Amino acid sequence: MFAFLLNSFFLLAAETHGESRFTHFYNQYFNVPGFELWKFINLGLFIAIMVYLVKKPLSDAFKAKRDQIRAGLIKAEQEKQAALERLTVASAKLAQMEVEKEEVVKNAKNEASVEKKRLAEQTKTDIDRLNQQTDAELNRLYQQSRSGLRRFSAEESIRLAEEKLRAQINDEADTRLVKANIQSIGGLN
Repeated sequence: MFAFLLNSFFLLAAETHGESRFTHFYNQYFNVPGFELWKFINLGLFIAIMVYLVKKPLSDAFKAKRDQIRAGLIKAEQEKQAALERLTVASAKLAQMEVEKEEVVKNAKNEASVEKKRLAEQTKTDIDRLNQQTDAELNRLYQQSRSGLRRFSAEESIRLAEEKLRAQINDEADTRLVKANIQSIGGLN
């Protein structure tokens, strides 16, 4: 576009029978193959027009993206604060659980010692009761054995005395004893 305007200007500015000074300057310095000034000017105009046309939508898009990023950062900060609060609550609960654990362990130890004492006392009571039962049973067995031995001793003494008497008594002694017994009861009637 700029090239068209520039060429139109040169056509109007050109002298009829020769080159003007501007055309000569342009051709000598700026119309070098590969370096045409009009291409750079055209590119500059294109970029300026594009910046002018795209500036508003891009600035709105960038502003929206910036706001979106800012909102994301604010949300992330809020989530971080919420996570820190939850962490604090969890840490407090964990500390409370530690205290409760120590308390439970302490109570369990106390209960175990109380139970141990109770079992020791119950065992001692059971041992005393069993000792008394054993003593009573031994005493009963002793009395039974003693009674049995007395009976055996008495029976054996009687048996031995009877054997001795039988060995000493003959017919003549027997007759004499019978007569003595009869006289002691009052005689024969």
